Amino acid sequence: MKNKIEIVQRVEFIRNICKGKKVLHLGCTNYPYTRETIKDNSLLHFELDKIASELYGFDFDQAGIDILRENGVKNLFRADLEKLDEVELDKKFDVIIAGEMIEHLSNPGLFLRGIKRFMNPDTVLVITTINAYSGMRFGIYFLRGKGGVNEPVHPDHVAYYSYSTLRLIIEREGLKVSDFLFYDLGKEHRPYSKWYYNLLNDMSVWFAPQASDGVIAVCRVETNSGL
Repeated sequence: MKNKIEIVQRVEFIRNICKGKKVLHLGCTNYPYTRETIKDNSLLHFELDKIASELYGFDFDQAGIDILRENGVKNLFRADLEKLDEVELDKKFDVIIAGEMIEHLSNPGLFLRGIKRFMNPDTVLVITTINAYSGMRFGIYFLRGKGGVNEPVHPDHVAYYSYSTLRLIIEREGLKVSDFLFYDLGKEHRPYSKWYYNLLNDMSVWFAPQASDGVIAVCRVETNSGL
């Protein structure tokens, strides 16, 4: 695994790793923002559909799945990511994208255990999530914290992860982190983000790259895990 801190653009990184591959996209609907992201051409699943050789999507929100199906999307499965043994699909993938979803899970170990049924020794699992040490978010919290109750956090998030904590929970479940990167505030978010949030991000990354907006763990199955 690389020791050098590398900062990437999250969506660009995901596109590059999925090009020409058989891909499973977890949390594919981005519900409840499905219609909005389709309208502004920012839904990641549509982008992956253009470049993947084959694309499947899992999501627990039936309403989001229905919207995607209305827009012609196929190979969609309603799936509880903590109960992947219940999904009626027997398939292995080249790449599995778990983007911005592990922080929503009450039992991430169950997810990591379950996802291995869709992996072979060559499968790449890409996990992206908010950085626990994001300088921008520390700055926003400092400015508007109001006694600790006004956090800059998604209302459905239950955890933050860092290099150490994300790597540990991955390795506990028989997976290996082959690469670890940091992602900057995405180009897709900058036009909609307040100018001073963008400035906080840029200052944080300039001062300490490890204070970037999010983290990416690229994982594979341990060769002795039985797969």
